[in-house]
Amino acid sequence: MIEKIMQISREAAEIIKAGFGKSLNLEYKTSILDFVTDIDKASEQKIINFIKKEYPKHNILAEESGAENFDSEYTWIIDPLDGTMNFAHGLPIFSVSIGVLKENELVAGVIYDVMSDIMFSAEKGSGAFQNGNRINVSQNADLDKSLLVTGFPYNIRENPDNAIEKFNRFLLNSRGIRRLGSAALDLCYVANGTFDGFWEVNLHPWDMAAGMLLVKEAGGKNSDFQNNANSIFSKQLLSTNGKVHNKMIEILNID
Repeated sequence: MIEKIMQISREAAEIIKAGFGKSLNLEYKTSILDFVTDIDKASEQKIINFIKKEYPKHNILAEESGAENFDSEYTWIIDPLDGTMNFAHGLPIFSVSIGVLKENELVAGVIYDVMSDIMFSAEKGSGAFQNGNRINVSQNADLDKSLLVTGFPYNIRENPDNAIEKFNRFLLNSRGIRRLGSAALDLCYVANGTFDGFWEVNLHPWDMAAGMLLVKEAGGKNSDFQNNANSIFSKQLLSTNGKVHNKMIEILNID
């Protein structure tokens, strides 16, 4: 299955590449910050058509078209273009992300960094890989020496969960913070040791599914902001190398 997921990710990416830098049709969803393009939809349809051909009875949960349930033990979680705002503005940082659940447990995940041609993949119990090479989280245990990454939800102007204050605290307690604009890629770069930790609020299942499995299989840790085990349906995600996890929990819970 993992080989097939990687293949369809590449095929969807060809649609995205062909549309990059071209005139786009934008459709706004919840706000002026939250929109979808015709390329998102075309990429998603390509992936769904593949699933219906290869695994016609599997459930599907996709960002743009929603859920399709066949009462299967398998569910495909699809983000056809993670980083739509980057894509629409001509910034070449975006990805295709596909995760697979088996009875509510992540068993496969693929994230394809479209413009860099980097394929991240993981299967439950088999490790995490970048272009076929095994990857591991960093070994840094000092938050002051950590490079962190985060993102802001579409309703950041409402400052949900005091996201702005949390950002400011980490800015003062780390070596630096980056904001790539693709949560899926953020998690990939935690998995390969580039970043030591990631946090964000108000994510969706398609933002997290494949990336959470990658971090776990690379030796990292995922939780909510209270250090409880979480799922792809949680509204808080902290993903780290495990060694700075508790310190990040402390900072996330400062009143």
